Amino acid sequence: MDMIRRKWLTTLCGAGVGLAMVGCDLKSAKDEDEERAEKAGKESAGTEVTATEDLMREHGVLRRCLMVYDETVTKLRAGGAAVPPEALQKTATLFRTFGEEYHEKKLEEARIFPAVQKAGGLAAAYIGVLNAQHLRGREITDYILSNTNAAKITNAQELSRALEAFARMYHHHAAVEDTIIFPAWKQTMTKDELDKISDDFEEIEHQQFGKDGFEDAVKQVADIEATLGLADLGQFTAPPPPGTKETKASPEKLDEKSQNK
Repeated sequence: MDMIRRKWLTTLCGAGVGLAMVGCDLKSAKDEDEERAEKAGKESAGTEVTATEDLMREHGVLRRCLMVYDETVTKLRAGGAAVPPEALQKTATLFRTFGEEYHEKKLEEARIFPAVQKAGGLAAAYIGVLNAQHLRGREITDYILSNTNAAKITNAQELSRALEAFARMYHHHAAVEDTIIFPAWKQTMTKDELDKISDDFEEIEHQQFGKDGFEDAVKQVADIEATLGLADLGQFTAPPPPGTKETKASPEKLDEKSQNK
């Protein structure tokens, strides 16, 4: 009986240890699964782009093109000698391929404007003007391309007026789309439909430009900015208002001062 009892206790202890080890293995596997899921979640947060975010970051590229136009207007009016026509040619080409032929025609005019028009309301009232501005923008882009294909700019005053009018129009145009049109368009879809069209937009971009359409556009505009001496963001920092001394304090010191007040 003692021998049987000892064997039974040994078996029971062994089973207990085995169950404990299994429990540890399951916990370890669960922890690994949760870690992988957390990692995947972080990765998707950084890589997944919704359709509306995609549209607005594309506007970011186009606004950088407008900044190039804005900054060259003054130089052109001073004679135009300091403005390399090749930089404007590249900017207009980028706006044509990425903005007009892709962003406007393939996305806004084909997918967004019709849905917003069908839904009606305040946003729908803008569609006619937005389409007309797309057409006018393409006319001005044609003009810019035809007048920057020589070694030197010869009609600086006329070109400066065209650039100024183009930039003024598109600054307002993009702002209306970002704040009125795109939110209204998003309201026409369910979450599943938005996810589907986000995938569709990505596929259209890949068909148009290959894998890195947006990234390549960002690189192109950055290279143009560098050519024209516009790459340093700090140069665009506004001066202090009249009667205010410009502070040299670092952000950390400014934070300390604000906390002490």
